This record gives sequence, C-alpha cells and structure tokens, in this order.
Amino acid sequence: MKEENFINCHVHAYGYFGGVTRLVVPDNLRAGVTKNTRFETVIPRAYLEMAEYYDTAIVPASVKSPDDKPNAEGSVKFATTWILAALRSFHFFSLAEAKEAAAQKLEELNNRPFQKRVCSRRSAYETEEKEFMLPLPEGPFEPAVWATAKVPNDYCVSDRINRYSVPFDLIGERVDIRITKNMVEVLFHGSRVAYHMRLPKAQRDPVVIPEHMPEAHRKYLSYTKDSFLSWAEPIGPYTLQTVRHFLMADKEPEQGYKYCASLMRATDRYGRTRIESACERVLSFSSVPTLRNIQTVLKNGQDKVPLNSGPQIPVSQAKRCHGITRSADAFRKGGINI
Repeated sequence: MKEENFINCHVHAYGYFGGVTRLVVPDNLRAGVTKNTRFETVIPRAYLEMAEYYDTAIVPASVKSPDDKPNAEGSVKFATTWILAALRSFHFFSLAEAKEAAAQKLEELNNRPFQKRVCSRRSAYETEEKEFMLPLPEGPFEPAVWATAKVPNDYCVSDRINRYSVPFDLIGERVDIRITKNMVEVLFHGSRVAYHMRLPKAQRDPVVIPEHMPEAHRKYLSYTKDSFLSWAEPIGPYTLQTVRHFLMADKEPEQGYKYCASLMRATDRYGRTRIESACERVLSFSSVPTLRNIQTVLKNGQDKVPLNSGPQIPVSQAKRCHGITRSADAFRKGGINI
C-alpha cells in the first residue's frame, strides 16, 4: 500500500467515526513503520505528521506473531467477507457505483443486531466507545508524502509527475520535499524556501518562478522576436538586417535567440557604433552574416577601417599573399625578368 493511501484510510476512518482514537495500533507495514525493534520505533515522517495533527499516538503491533488486536483483525475479515459476498452477483460500470454499493452494505452491517447481544455494532459504539474518542480538528488532514533530493543544475525538483523550481543558490544542496494533493513545498534545514501549486497532469516544461532564476536566465525569459528587432532598429540598418537574418534563417525564431543575445552582449563591450560597422563590413562580402565573422571583425579592429569601393574579402577566407605571381608559362621559359 502506498503511504498516501494508507494515511487517507486513517483520515476517512476518523471522519466516519466522528472522533479520533487515543492510540493507533498499526501493523508493521512499510507505509506505517520504518523500524520496530526492542530498543526503538521509527515512524515515517508523513505518518507521524498525521498523528500529530490528530493528537493521537502510534504504537505499532509486535513483530512476527502479533497478538495485540485479534478482535479488530477478526472484525475486519468478517466485514470484508460479508460485504463482498452480498455484492458478488452485482455488475458495476464505474468505481463510484461500487463504492456507493459497498457503503450501503456497510451501513446495513453496522445496524444489523448481534446474535448474542441486544444491540448492533453502531449502537454499541455510540453507547460504549464514542465518549472515549478525542474530538476531530476543524478540518481533515491533508496527507503529505516526504522525499529528499539533491538540487540539480537546473534548480528544479520533481514530484514524480512534474518539475518545480527552487532558488538557484541551492544547487548541489539536499532539500526536503513535502508533496500533498494540491501543493509542493521545498524545505532547507527546516525552513520553507519554495512552494508551488501542484499540477495534476504532466507538463512538458517545468514550473519555474522567475525569482528562483539567476539574472542571466531571468533575462532570457524576456527574449522575443519583437524585442530583438526593437533593440536592433535604433542601432542601424545593417544591425537590423543581421538580426532579421538570425531570427528567420531557421525554422523557428527561437533558434536564433542565442545569436541575437550574443550580439547584444557584444554591444555592451564594443558599443553600438562598432557593432553597426562590423555588421556592415560582413554584409558587404556575404548575404549570410554569421556571429563568428562579426566577432572576428571586432577583435581584429577591421570595423574601424573604411570600406573600399571594391568587393571585400571575407575575414575567414583572407590569406597572406607574396605579392608576385608567376604563371606556369613563365616557369617553362626559364623564369621572368623583373
């Protein structure tokens, strides 16, 4: 049984009885007991949290051959057999129908008179046991599942369905994750550092809060096609042409975002005037500008040299020449005179 379902059984039982027992005596199943020896008893964190909420105490049954609650075990077996036998000839077309029929049979069993006593299970509970029950809290407990994880480089943790962000400065640290039906909480050294509304269905992208991101990653979220074009237009027509090429060269504009962002960072270093000159020089010899050529022009300072009237040699293809070129005929004739 999963831990969340095991705890939900307690919540539903307390709600049905209208009170809380002073003690809870569970079996030694993994969802309810981590360790039970002569010297210590270790209860899972989520189960212990439920017990604290209802102000009850957990005392697991003895190990191997328990004889702590034979009457309870026998009553559960009898109720299960009686209800299943009464419904064995019925056909249900949904889980809700089966639950409703089982609930009706349960009420019928509880109101059925004992064979050797002048009362029923319900009347016996109300007259003999209910006064010893502790009062219920104002609202039902919301079961939670606890987990521990190391924050990866993408600063997102998982609830086994989706991924949720935590502050990026916790990368490499171990955090506790508290998962409920509607919320995912992340705790570091006992303090809550992040919480998210839990998504019921799997999503392709993680749920990220901008405040959890580094400044560079947060800036990347604001990148759009229109924002890059708006940035390039005031700089000059050649920069605008280059940015348009980056955004439209591939299938989707997002594929060119990193080139535009790199060009923006180069502007912070070299200035707008030099970026416009470098784009102009690269576009003068190629209709397909690349970020590598632009950076090469800027590093070599070629953007500071005025453009000649003739065609420009691409920077990546430029070669050193010796100045005198001899033809094959000249070598056949024994050389040429200078």
